[in-house]
Amino acid sequence: MNPTSTLPLGAPGAPVRAGRREWTALGVLMLPLLLVSMDVSVLYFATPAISADLRPTGTQQLWIFDIYGFVLAGLLMTMGALGDRLGSRRLLLCGAAAFGAASLLAAYANSAGTLIAARAVLGLGGATLMPSTMALVRTMFTDPAQRAKAIGLWSGVMTGGIALGSVLSGILVEHFWWGSVFLVNLPAMALLLVLGPVLLPESRNPAPGRFDWPSVPLSMAAVLPLVYGLKEIPSEGWHPRYVAALAVGLLFAALFARRQRTGAAPLIPPVLFRGPGFTPALLLTLVCAFGMMGSAIFTTQYLQSVLGKSPLAAALWSLLPSVLIGVAGPVAAALVQRGVHRGYVVTAGFAIGAAGYALLALAGTDSLWLVLAAAGVLASGVVMVMSQLADLAMSGAPVERAGTASALLETGTEFGGALGMAVLGSVGTALYRHAMPAGASAQARETLGGALADASRLPGGAGEALLATAREAFTGGMRGAALAGAVLLALAAVGAAVTLRRTDGARKQRTGPRRAEAEERRSG
Repeated sequence: MNPTSTLPLGAPGAPVRAGRREWTALGVLMLPLLLVSMDVSVLYFATPAISADLRPTGTQQLWIFDIYGFVLAGLLMTMGALGDRLGSRRLLLCGAAAFGAASLLAAYANSAGTLIAARAVLGLGGATLMPSTMALVRTMFTDPAQRAKAIGLWSGVMTGGIALGSVLSGILVEHFWWGSVFLVNLPAMALLLVLGPVLLPESRNPAPGRFDWPSVPLSMAAVLPLVYGLKEIPSEGWHPRYVAALAVGLLFAALFARRQRTGAAPLIPPVLFRGPGFTPALLLTLVCAFGMMGSAIFTTQYLQSVLGKSPLAAALWSLLPSVLIGVAGPVAAALVQRGVHRGYVVTAGFAIGAAGYALLALAGTDSLWLVLAAAGVLASGVVMVMSQLADLAMSGAPVERAGTASALLETGTEFGGALGMAVLGSVGTALYRHAMPAGASAQARETLGGALADASRLPGGAGEALLATAREAFTGGMRGAALAGAVLLALAAVGAAVTLRRTDGARKQRTGPRRAEAEERRSG
C-alpha cells in the first residue's frame, strides 16, 4: 500500500496530484461500475432462453427482471452510510465478493426462484459497489481538476454500461447459453479482489457514531414503493395499485426525512445539505436523470416497433449515440479546468440536452439517423451535466461522508429516471391513444405493441393500414413527449444558471475571491 494514499484529505503533506497508481486504481474501479450498470439491461435478450429453460410464471419473470433494480435502489443509502463507517474499500471488496458469487449462482440457476434470489444478491452487491467507487474516487483524487476528470470518466462509464449491457447479452446468448451473461462478471470481480487491497486506499469516518438501524427499513419503505409505482405507470397506466404505492412511498419518505432531522445519529446527516452546492446538485441530478430515462422509453421502441429492427439490430444501432458519451464528461471537465465557470458548463449541458429533445420532436416514421443524432446530442448533454454535478456535490461533501453523499446522488438518479419514464411515458401514451381511430380494438388503442399484434392477424390491406396508423400515432406521442422534455431541460438550464451562480457567489462572499479556490482544494 502506498503510505501517502491513506493520508486524510486536507492533512499536512496530503498529496495534491494523483499519479500513475491512482489512475491505475481508477481503471480497476471502472470494471465493477461498468458491470453493475450493465446488469440493469443484461437480461433483455436472455429472457426467451431463460423462459424456455426455467419456465417461470408471469409473476416470476417480472421479478427476475425487476428485483435487481429494486434491491439496488432500496439499499443505496444504507450501503453508502455503512461504507463511511466500515470503510469504502472494505465494503467495495465485500460487495465484489457478493456480486461474483451471485453471478455464479445466477449462471447455473436451475429454477426461477434460485435466479430471483441470485438477482436480489446481485442488487445487494451493486448497492455496495456504486457508492463505494465514487467515495474512493473522492479519496484518491484530491486535486480539483483531476477529480473532475475522474468523475467525468465515472459518469460516462455508468451511462454507457446500460447501453452496452443489452448488446452484450444479445451477442452472448446468440453464441452461448443464457448463463454466460452472468459469467462475464467473474473476471472483473476477481481482478478487483486481487488488485483492490494493493491499489485502493481506505476511506472511513474516524468518528461515525452509532448506526441508525431504524432508518434502514424506513428508507426501503420509502424508496421501494416509489420506484415500483413509477416504473409500472408508463406501461400499465395510473392504476389505483400504483397510485397507492406512490402514496405509501411518500408517507414513509416523510417519516424518514423527519427521523433524519431529529435523530441523534441519522443515516443521512443534515450537514451534507449545508455543504456548498450539494442540495442544488442533488435536485439538478434528479432532473437530468428524468430527461435521460424519459427518452429511452421511446427510442428503444421506435427502433424496434416503428422501424422494424430486430432486437439485436436495434441494440447495435443504439450504441452509436454512446460514442458521444465517452467524450462529453472529459470535455466538460477540461472546460472547467481551463477556467470556464462550472455553472456555465452545466447550463450548456442542459441546453444541449434540450436541443437533443428538440431534434427528437422533428422525427417521422422513417427517421433513423435523426433519432440516433437526437439521442447522441441528448446523451452528451446529460453526461456533461451529471459529471459536473457529481463533482460539485462530492467536492462540497465532507470526505468522511463521501459514501453517503454518493449514495444520495445515485438514489436521486434512480428516482429521476423512474419519474421521467412515468411522466413522459404517460404523455406519449395519452397522445398515442388520442391519435388512434375509434374503430381500432381496445388492445390496438392501448399500446403500439397491441396494434402490431392486431395488424398481424388482419388481412393484408387492413393490417398494413392499422400498422401505418399506429406507427404514426406512436411517433406523434414521442414528438409530444420530446417537446415536454425539451421545455423541462430548458427550464433546468435557466435554474442551473441562477442556482449555481448563487452558490459560487455565496462561497466567494464567505471566503473572498482569492481564497475560494484554495478552499475548494482543501475541501477536495
